[in-house]
Amino acid sequence: MSTIATRLEAAVKSLPSTFPGPGAAIAVLREGEVLVRHAWGFANAERRIPFTPTTLFRMCSITKQFTCGVILSAFPDPTVLDADVQALLPRLEQPAPTALHLCHNQSGLRDYWAVAMLHGAPVESPFGDQDAARIIAGTKTLHFPPGQHYSYVNQNFRILSDIAQSRTGKTFAELLRLQIFEPAGMASAILAADTRALPDGTEGYEGTAATGFRAAENRVLWTGDAGLGASLNDMIAWERHIDATRDDSGSIYAKLSAPVTFADGAVAEYGFGLNRRGMFGRAATGHGGALRGWRSQRFYLPAERISVVVMFNHMADANAAARTLLAAVLDEATPPPAAATPPDWLGPYFVPQTGLAARLDMQGAKIRLLYGHGPEFLDLQPDGTATDGNIVVRPGPGGPWMDRPAENFSAQLIPATGATTPDIAGRYACAELDAELTITDSGGVLYGAFSGFLGQGRMEALTPIGANLWTLPCPRALDHTPPGDWTLHISPSVMTVGCWLARNLCYEKAA
Repeated sequence: MSTIATRLEAAVKSLPSTFPGPGAAIAVLREGEVLVRHAWGFANAERRIPFTPTTLFRMCSITKQFTCGVILSAFPDPTVLDADVQALLPRLEQPAPTALHLCHNQSGLRDYWAVAMLHGAPVESPFGDQDAARIIAGTKTLHFPPGQHYSYVNQNFRILSDIAQSRTGKTFAELLRLQIFEPAGMASAILAADTRALPDGTEGYEGTAATGFRAAENRVLWTGDAGLGASLNDMIAWERHIDATRDDSGSIYAKLSAPVTFADGAVAEYGFGLNRRGMFGRAATGHGGALRGWRSQRFYLPAERISVVVMFNHMADANAAARTLLAAVLDEATPPPAAATPPDWLGPYFVPQTGLAARLDMQGAKIRLLYGHGPEFLDLQPDGTATDGNIVVRPGPGGPWMDRPAENFSAQLIPATGATTPDIAGRYACAELDAELTITDSGGVLYGAFSGFLGQGRMEALTPIGANLWTLPCPRALDHTPPGDWTLHISPSVMTVGCWLARNLCYEKAA
């Protein structure tokens, strides 16, 4: 019978070849004790700086739980910040989200990285505090009422950190140090708001082993949404702090991992900057982080007292790597996918509630769903449904249904039948954003691009989906990955544009 040590040794040896890239660092802890602390490769391949457990790393969206920790420490009742949130949204025509809605990604705000692309931001362009403030303050409508659904929104946490600074008179860097880093023993952790460089020279890399790697260019300034810089040793200190305070109901992590619900009382799987989705049938909390050139993931299983941390300074799947390590600790084998016969409900669909296209096709043994932030891969079940353990697509009269319980959302998919409207070239204006979409017929192929106060986006070829339905790809963006395909839903003179991160924006055809 294999031991934890032998299983972990095999898993660790497999990671560099399974997830190739310039460098990485990983840790596994159980009951506060370090089982694995390992780094390999280079933090900066050009300067030949090795990746070690003391290398600073961009933890990106893992920052969100620390931001909520600062909020809960400084303001035990976050509702006292609700008026501050409303003040930062002066043009909003609907009831404003509360501070807790922001903490739980239930605000209904459109993600500002996605909206930046609608304003024509070139992918390597600078994006600073003034740009962020202008997009946030320009919000006029929400894409759902606060508390009704879940939607990932980075500026929720930027707003929280901005309010914390304003209310306390301390910088967010000071607040992190005083309320999180020092109590947890995170000796070298910093707020690394400028994504252009880290103090120790660590680089993030784009590319693959087949095409080669190059340093990723990032020029974004961010704070409470993704600004944490930390080493593997810092994150080990955080995991040990979590485990050491697990029985203290007043501890920061106990507050962060407390149950959260939607407005209708349904249990939410995301709250206070933490995912709370089970893993291998066990309760777990955690979060991933990403920017172009950077990927990270951390998990904590409270009953088993197990923590896993993965850091890649390249764009391999840190979540999958963390699952590999967790499976080794738990002695859980991942079964190979079973062969599947394609169901008769594959094809293109439209979701009226969100204004988005949903496309279902086969990718190997799995069903690929194109709807959200990226492709989602579902396993076909004996009862005819398909699921990834959370999302469920189930057949029904008039078309399949898509259930997304983590978002508190369920909808029937409407078949996108019929030919697409071919004559859509022209200029479309969005009054809410004061931005434009230009569609051009170039040699019989339609191309589209956005423009606004941030610049002029590049032209991309449109893909026809069905009657009055097209997609415009966004293969690169300011943030770690693009917002996904933009759905263009067309009526005679109005086009509704949206993606999972920013939905239902109206564009009218200009004369």
